[in-house]
Amino acid sequence: QVQLGESGGGLVQAGGSVRLSCAASGRTLFGYTMAWFRQAPGKEREFVAAIGWITANTYYSDSAKGRFTISRDNVKKLGYLQMNSLKPEDTAVYSCALRLGGYSDNDSSYEYWGQGTQVTVSS
Repeated sequence: QVQLGESGGGLVQAGGSVRLSCAASGRTLFGYTMAWFRQAPGKEREFVAAIGWITANTYYSDSAKGRFTISRDNVKKLGYLQMNSLKPEDTAVYSCALRLGGYSDNDSSYEYWGQGTQVTVSS
């Protein structure tokens, strides 16, 4: 079993940066993929980025590429999402998620979810 908890969200001005963290507790994450999704009010949840826990292979949505960086610390069992050059349209609740297996951008394929952390980007 795995439990996830996000932190680091808050209010940031357009063009600013924020780093989100996802703490994982429980079993080893060998073989897992960690991903970040976001959901804005009135919109469907969308994929942001993913990373293979062991391989460190990364994947990004088109909107995230070049601005966001996903990473992880194997020892601390922490995942990170560094978000730079933020735009108001990045405003959303950001959630981390885990699945056993390889990369997927489909939220329904993820087994474990954190509670989410709010990121608000003001202009």
